[in-house]
Amino acid sequence: MQITFRGAARTVTGSLHEIQTGGRRLILDCGMYQGRRSEAADRNKHFAFPPSEVDAVLLSHAHIDHSGNLPNLTSKGYHGPIFTTSATRDLCNSMLLDSAFIQEKDAEFLNRRTSRKRRLQPDCPDCEVEPIYTVADANATFPLFRAMPMHESANVVGDISYTAYEAGHMLGSSFVKVEAGATRLLFSGDVGRKNLPIIRDPEPPPAADYLIMESTYGDRLHQPIEHAKAKLAEVINRTASRGGKIIAPAFAVGRTQQIVLMIHELIKEGKINEIPVFVDSPLAVNVTEAFRAHTECYDIETNAFLDSGDDPFGFRRLRYIRDVEESKALNDVRVPCFIISASGMAEAGRVLHHLRNNVGDPRNTVLITGFQAENTLGRKLLDGQKEVNIFGEPVRVRAEVQKINELSGHADQQELLAWMEPLARSVKHVFLVHGEYLQQQALALAINERYNLEVTIPDRGESFTL
Repeated sequence: MQITFRGAARTVTGSLHEIQTGGRRLILDCGMYQGRRSEAADRNKHFAFPPSEVDAVLLSHAHIDHSGNLPNLTSKGYHGPIFTTSATRDLCNSMLLDSAFIQEKDAEFLNRRTSRKRRLQPDCPDCEVEPIYTVADANATFPLFRAMPMHESANVVGDISYTAYEAGHMLGSSFVKVEAGATRLLFSGDVGRKNLPIIRDPEPPPAADYLIMESTYGDRLHQPIEHAKAKLAEVINRTASRGGKIIAPAFAVGRTQQIVLMIHELIKEGKINEIPVFVDSPLAVNVTEAFRAHTECYDIETNAFLDSGDDPFGFRRLRYIRDVEESKALNDVRVPCFIISASGMAEAGRVLHHLRNNVGDPRNTVLITGFQAENTLGRKLLDGQKEVNIFGEPVRVRAEVQKINELSGHADQQELLAWMEPLARSVKHVFLVHGEYLQQQALALAINERYNLEVTIPDRGESFTL
């Protein structure tokens, strides 16, 4: 078996790993790289292998940095199966359409802005922006999904089998075991944390010979998840007291639903005053329906919430926004409110418009609720930049910027070490992916010290024979 690390190598986004064995080619994930616009476009548009020669895709979960480039793969000739869980399949139905729609609209917007430049330079090759893929490409991808229950082994092609296990990262997330002959490879996807709202905890991994493991928070420890609600209440009360808005860039899948549930709980507990809460993302609205449909993924606490007769994702002051005119009308809201909008790293979608209209007001707060990759707008805000570019124009940042790291769906260093402990006796080699290099170096050292295992941090395009 040969594995080549095509994405999420010494970086956090764009998960994609190529396996070749017995004359067959598989890929683990097919995610979008997020970062500088020009670099991201180049990485996402071009594959290092012919998509038509891929036999199968094994998908860990629905987040765009793991699933988001599937329509591009299809548009370039891939027609094989995409193995994943049923919840991931249903989430991808909404997420990939939304990604395609946003790309088409962003391309239209940017092309309108550069129309004068094109008139002056008719032959300018860089003046016309094209989406990486279209809504039609996304629609052509959906029939390829093959939903499999957790723990049920499926034959992929030849003697290669696939089994999914609960990763505890988001609804339907899995870590994946690939068996080819006598070789057992485990791909962690993104490993979650115990006691995250809504979803079940990650389960212990089975024995394997090789492990490909994420390392997003490989050099740090999270605060206990219980702190998140108290911090959220503090941010809401402080911002509301000065008449401001809270703008929360949030992943439409998982983070949005977690925030909604916590606000609901805080209102019921009397810890915050009721203010209008808007989920301004058609994707989040659709995804929330998928959450309602997959109660088999819920943890005990969320099922108890349901059993009490409450809707975890609905309350009196909460409003879900689909229509673009309703979204624009939020600019005219003059009372304290909470706006949750995608994307989570503030790289696309309606949240860009909310940020452009609100970061200049010191009464407001931008609430960062998840990991922000290098060079993303969310990372720049988190790093305290006083001026940022939004839609290509400089915008002065005067709003307060706060973060809640406790909700991270990624395990920290100690949680990763604890998760992999059952593998320590069987695994021969560990490959660290989906992390920035400094975090990976720290985690590699910790793994070696605790388990005396060989650890490699592969570079993009690097291959290994297992």
